[in-house]
Amino acid sequence: MSKTAWVFPGQGSQVVGMGQELAQNFSEIAELYNQADAALGYSLSRLCFEGPETELTRTDNAQPALLVTSLAHLKAIQLRQPAILDAPPLFVAGHSLGEYTALVANGSLKFEDALKLVRERGRLMNQAGQGSGAGSGMVAVIGADDAQLEELARQNGVEIANYNSPGQTALSGTTEGLARFTRAAKEAGIKRVIPLPVSAAFHSSLMRPMAAELGQLISQITFSPGQFPVVSNVTARPLPLDDAAALQQELTVQTYSPVRWVGSVRTMFAGGATRFVEIGTGKVLAGLIKRIEKGAEVVNSEDVLKS
Repeated sequence: MSKTAWVFPGQGSQVVGMGQELAQNFSEIAELYNQADAALGYSLSRLCFEGPETELTRTDNAQPALLVTSLAHLKAIQLRQPAILDAPPLFVAGHSLGEYTALVANGSLKFEDALKLVRERGRLMNQAGQGSGAGSGMVAVIGADDAQLEELARQNGVEIANYNSPGQTALSGTTEGLARFTRAAKEAGIKRVIPLPVSAAFHSSLMRPMAAELGQLISQITFSPGQFPVVSNVTARPLPLDDAAALQQELTVQTYSPVRWVGSVRTMFAGGATRFVEIGTGKVLAGLIKRIEKGAEVVNSEDVLKS
């Protein structure tokens, strides 16, 4: 029985040049980018390979770019070193945007449908940030426990957005609320509150209006049962893959709910996944997983593909 989980990164892992060498070396991956270009109606591949960085990091571009590049990494490992993946995996999961990638890898969501959804998800998120009046954003907090942060968030009108690892949590809110929270956190002895370079208060109630619009699009998508258990960002439990309505609800609610990454990793580890393969650009998830479960083995696709 497999002891491996596949995990896919979210927004923030993008970098100009991602996927270019893989597309040059594998015709199957070049075709994957060609399919993405055709589905979206513009050259996402050129944006991934050549930039400019300002365009690639824009939310509506970064999200489909990361989805296709993570799938390119998965395809490259399947072609070059399939034993690394220990297929079929025991679980798959993704951080925020990465949950869409996990559902594609699992077979629950068609590639072209996922691309169009995340493109629209990114556009609506970006629009939500621009239309928030007084402004909104996110901060990362290092070195505080969850109970303390939850109480400080409640007192200052902000919300937990990401439970990333023990001692590393992100919060979302209005610019005014985050300023109040930052002052209160420092008064409480929390020394590291770091503003994040994002356009809006992701994974908070401020995303509910755009989630309603996105949900209408998601409700039109056909979902399949899929092959492997997918662990939910919202509940940190395996999703009911035979229930299309539940999957549609997950991707809608996920937009304004906190990402329970700590709980997700612990669910997979407790379920027998002692080895995690991070599939995509960067090594953010590898670092988080090592802090969540010190006994876990973590493998990164960039390292695998360089060897």
